[in-house]
Amino acid sequence: MALYRFADRIPRVAPGAWVSDSARVIGDVEIGENCYIGHGVILRGDYGSIRIGPGTAVEEGAVIHIRPEGLSVMGERVTVGHGAILHGDRIDDYAVIGMGAVISFSVEIGRWAIVAEGGVVTAGTRIPPGSLAKGVPARVVGDVQQHHKDFWVYGKQLYVDLAERYPRDFERIG
Repeated sequence: MALYRFADRIPRVAPGAWVSDSARVIGDVEIGENCYIGHGVILRGDYGSIRIGPGTAVEEGAVIHIRPEGLSVMGERVTVGHGAILHGDRIDDYAVIGMGAVISFSVEIGRWAIVAEGGVVTAGTRIPPGSLAKGVPARVVGDVQQHHKDFWVYGKQLYVDLAERYPRDFERIG
């Protein structure tokens, strides 16, 4: 696990969370229980603060940062896709941020909202709960349906299970 103090800011990782040794967790970052923080992730709490709720997956190559003195909060069982970049203030419970999406400053994503792959949510935007947003800039194009939720409940559990498996099954062999 690669945790870094920045001045008096020290990361905190709850029991059962797994943080890749190639991730960089810097400063005032709090990671909840059963989280999965993937390979190459950067969580920069050097001059802002980051709070990641239980069961959240931050997938490979994602970057999360916040403006000076800002607070970025991710709720329970949020999915942050591979290569996403987040500077937003709040990502509510069960939300999904697609692969390669960009979430700009002062953005709020509601509970069970989905931002599609490659979507760019511009500064100050609010994506309402249960909304599906996509495009550049991202716009709400519909509502999250039950089949979306069913798929993502399954997908979110996969990462909770990975956080449990990695400590015993992941081994450097070369």
